[in-house]
Amino acid sequence: MLRSIAFRLAFTTATALYLLLGSPLLLMPHRFAMAGLKCHGRSVIGLLRLIAGVGLEVRGRELVPPGALLIASKHQSAFDTFALPMLFDDPALVMKAELMQIPVYGWFARKFGMIPVERDKGPAALRQMLKAAKKRVAEGRQVLIFPEGTRRPPGASPDYKPGVVALYQTLAVPCVPIALNSGHFWPRSAGRYRPGTIVVQILEPIPPGLERAEFLARLEHAIETASARLLEEAMAAARRPTPQLQRERG
Repeated sequence: MLRSIAFRLAFTTATALYLLLGSPLLLMPHRFAMAGLKCHGRSVIGLLRLIAGVGLEVRGRELVPPGALLIASKHQSAFDTFALPMLFDDPALVMKAELMQIPVYGWFARKFGMIPVERDKGPAALRQMLKAAKKRVAEGRQVLIFPEGTRRPPGASPDYKPGVVALYQTLAVPCVPIALNSGHFWPRSAGRYRPGTIVVQILEPIPPGLERAEFLARLEHAIETASARLLEEAMAAARRPTPQLQRERG
């Protein structure tokens, strides 16, 4: 618990410093701001490993096609929001519009070209999201969305929203699914982090042009099957005796 408290303090301090000391990036070209975003992600991951004993393993990087993409990822933890953008050239995250109203943070979100969604506006929100996403894809960027719209506990029943299908049909680019087990190590509401290794697995891209039902079925099956396997892997590792304990038992 002490390590968890220490990490939360370090995470909050580091984020505040990046926002304040990095404010000149708001006046610089987009690529400099994105470099700052990725630097923040690497710093937080380093602190997470050093203080809380939680590492990161990324599998399947070689599967990512070049150029514009739709990226659909499982979402279990706050970890996902700063770790996943590091894995792609120039990602634009689909995010709640109210986050754009937070001072400094919202300014950076606009600078990064994130895609706001005003969920209380119904169909109008969907149209605005699609318009912004098309612009990002035209710029050669990657659009990153969490298909379930919010964090879900590990092992929870899937709840995929229609927005990811609308993006897939509108953007006409490959969709890269992502599975992960971050919620096991960085739970949504618990105050304690579990030591171990978060695994982010990039899966085989889904080509554009599929029918709505076929795409959603393939996406959900790919993400949920792989995420369940990663959760089992994490839980098995937690039950495995440490080398010291194995020597004592032997």
